[in-house]
Parts: sequence; C-alpha cells; structure tokens
Amino acid sequence: MVNTEDFSKRLHKILEFYELSAAGFADKIEVGRSSISHILSGRNKPSLDFVMKVVKSFPEVELYWLLNGKGSFPPAEEPSPEPEIKNEVSTAPPQTEPIPENDKVPFTFPQQGKSKPIRRIVIFYEDGTFEAFEN
Repeated sequence: MVNTEDFSKRLHKILEFYELSAAGFADKIEVGRSSISHILSGRNKPSLDFVMKVVKSFPEVELYWLLNGKGSFPPAEEPSPEPEIKNEVSTAPPQTEPIPENDKVPFTFPQQGKSKPIRRIVIFYEDGTFEAFEN
C-alpha cells in the first residue's frame, strides 16, 4: 500500500527537480490539474494510471522509488548512451528446446546478498492491460 503522505513528498521532489509547477506537471503527464492538487495535499491516493504516466513522462524517475521511496532520485549520474544496434536481420528461426520439468531452476532475485524465490511476475502493457505469471 502506498503511503499517501510519503508519495506526496516524492512528487514534490520531482516537481522541484524539473522546476515545474503543479499545473505544468499535470499538463506534462496529461492529467487534470485537480488530480495533482488532491494527490499533493494527501486527499487522494494516486491511481496506477497516474503512476504509470509519471514514469513514462519522466524516465529518470524509477517506479520502485516513486511507490516505495527505496532507491534514489534524482539519478546520481547521467545514463550511459544506448549501444549502437547493428541492422542485421536473421531469417533463421531461433533454436529453442523445451526444458524438462525436472531440469527447471527456480528464479531468484538477488536482494542485499541474498536470493529469494520469485512467486509472481506481473507485466504491465502500455494499453493498461497486464499479465501475471506465477512460479
């Protein structure tokens, strides 16, 4: 659950970093100005649509930081340029073989030197739909 007061503080930090007013921010992420006002005052909680618009409009803002305050903002350093992609097209189909059930290794996610098994992965699509995969 997102803490509304803490979320509001992080939103203020974004506004200060980009030197935007609440109205300018609302215009940038294409939401109503009253929505920003209600979220900044703590009256309303942000919707998933609102959060995704912020992350999409400001790629430097990390989703995890915005929701939970874990991580950092603003970014510590400039992101490195994307590597150049060569325009080579292969017509051969990818070679894949199914993995036997007894050979599957559970996915783990490193967290502070520990590994924990992943229970669920959720993918959010631009059109607002999502898919959930459970281990």
